[in-house]
Amino acid sequence: MTDLPGLPELDAEEQRVLGSLLEKQRTVPDSYPLTLNSLRTACNQSSSRDPVVDYDEHTVEHTAKRLKERGLVRIVWSDKGRRTLKYHQVLDEVLGLGDDERALLTVLLLRGPQAPGELRTRTERLHRFPDRADVERLLTRMAERGLVRELPRQPGQHDLRWVHLLGEPAAAPAVAAAPNVDRDVVLAEGSEARDARVRAAYDAVAATYSERLFNELTDLPFESWLLDRVAAHAAGGPVVEVGCGPGHVTAYLADAGADALGLDLSPAMVAEARNRFPDGSYEVGDLRRLMRPTTGPGWQAVLAWYSLIHLGGSELPAAIAALARPLDAEGWLVLALHAGAEVRHVDEWFDQAVDLDFVLHDPASVVEVVRAAGLVDVEWYLRGPHPGRDETTERLYVVARKPF
Repeated sequence: MTDLPGLPELDAEEQRVLGSLLEKQRTVPDSYPLTLNSLRTACNQSSSRDPVVDYDEHTVEHTAKRLKERGLVRIVWSDKGRRTLKYHQVLDEVLGLGDDERALLTVLLLRGPQAPGELRTRTERLHRFPDRADVERLLTRMAERGLVRELPRQPGQHDLRWVHLLGEPAAAPAVAAAPNVDRDVVLAEGSEARDARVRAAYDAVAATYSERLFNELTDLPFESWLLDRVAAHAAGGPVVEVGCGPGHVTAYLADAGADALGLDLSPAMVAEARNRFPDGSYEVGDLRRLMRPTTGPGWQAVLAWYSLIHLGGSELPAAIAALARPLDAEGWLVLALHAGAEVRHVDEWFDQAVDLDFVLHDPASVVEVVRAAGLVDVEWYLRGPHPGRDETTERLYVVARKPF
């Protein structure tokens, strides 16, 4: 298939205006078409935009007029209330875009070059793609139409990024935003294959991991303080740690008076936990299928203590929702993660050969997902690498409450 005839060449301001109109037409249909003020706000919003801009009303108005003259925007009168001019995009009609193509092009116009996994996550409200492979297949078809192209891989990138061909992407500001990272690269072979690699890695290192880390809390005053708060909140009620590893965090909570249970995907880790803490309760289990406790209507606290660090970015909303669901009213969700914009692959861990990826998550994105799960009173803490522990990442801790 040949390139589309007359493909429009858009400058940065035109890309932002059209991308904003495309997005709002889907996400806020009741207030679309947009007034000039609403369009300016959509262009300048700080979320889901890269780079963030600060257009004045004059800039947006004149950009919209240029697009009208090119047949890409219609200016219409409001059909109710005061007679107000409103702006309506027709780029999708001009290019003959399907809903799926339109979603990808919208996000590319608003956020610049992105990898397939990022595109799948960021188009969730515009069009639902079943998996990353669907996005990749559609990008290939769009490339055949001359709408997008693949960019050469840059040093440190795990995945190729794609860019639209409707003009040069807007330049990033002098102070660049956080680097793009495709956290869904861990799902390239599917979630089941990833889970199998994670389980195999933790089974392989279980004995050494347990030996080196079972008493680590004695050197971690902040973590001990946080766990003491969790135990005090539970007040003897049921608490579960998902991804408990060798069981030391679960045991700490039990010693502090909580009715604590530890779950882990790795049978070898559960065996280590039972061996080291024979009075504790440890079971093999998957955090994404967490059930309510047998001793009460819900958990007083659910801890995911470094157990989300192998999940792709697109998996976080469902995983956190699954952890929040069985909380009792006023129960706490407590998360501990590595913070950053990177996916680290290791072939050797605790002197064992493994095939394992560690995903460093963005703190603001994690907090947003926690709030989207319906939790309130969200507090979060970020600490730097701990001296003397060979840590190389910042650590994120989040505490949130399920409303009554």
